[in-house]
Amino acid sequence: MSELELPQIYLITPPDFDFREFPEDMARVLDATEVACVRLALATTDEDRILRSADALREITHDRDIALVIERHVLLAERLGLDGVHLTDGARSVRATRKQLGDDAIVGSFCAASRHDGMNAGESGADYVSFGPVGGTVLGDGTHADAELFGWWTQMIELPVVAEGALTEDLIRALTPVTDFFGIGSEIWGNEDPAAQLKALVAAMS
Repeated sequence: MSELELPQIYLITPPDFDFREFPEDMARVLDATEVACVRLALATTDEDRILRSADALREITHDRDIALVIERHVLLAERLGLDGVHLTDGARSVRATRKQLGDDAIVGSFCAASRHDGMNAGESGADYVSFGPVGGTVLGDGTHADAELFGWWTQMIELPVVAEGALTEDLIRALTPVTDFFGIGSEIWGNEDPAAQLKALVAAMS
């Protein structure tokens, strides 16, 4: 990434939302700030809810020429005509997913804080890797992706990298020189005005 390029925003949906109401919130955010990609990251395994949510978001994102990927559900990415899938198991299923979805699909891989997994994911055909959480959180197993990891990756590896998880304005300032994307989700959706909150986080990059 050149010194003049700022990271792009990779927007992550809440793990649970009302598919009849949330798309309006998403549309307001997308119209307020430039976003490169949206990830549908529902925690539910209710197929009908996932299908309805994906249909609603696909219309909004594609009208704005923004890529929409789904977390984990490779078959649904194909079935729904989405732009790709975000895998959560490191490098383990990247190669098979790439073969299944083809060269044109986006295949991303969450690799926690593992350089090894990240490099293997890239070699297996991932379009990007994401590391995180970068901020302090009691969720998960305590794994933490620090600035040193992103600095090393950006210097040594050409594959785009996403910083995500418990981001703050201070962390965004620190990581702006060493990441290609910021994966932002829970940082804004709990706010009364998600669009304004995203604008504040984006401002921290400058």
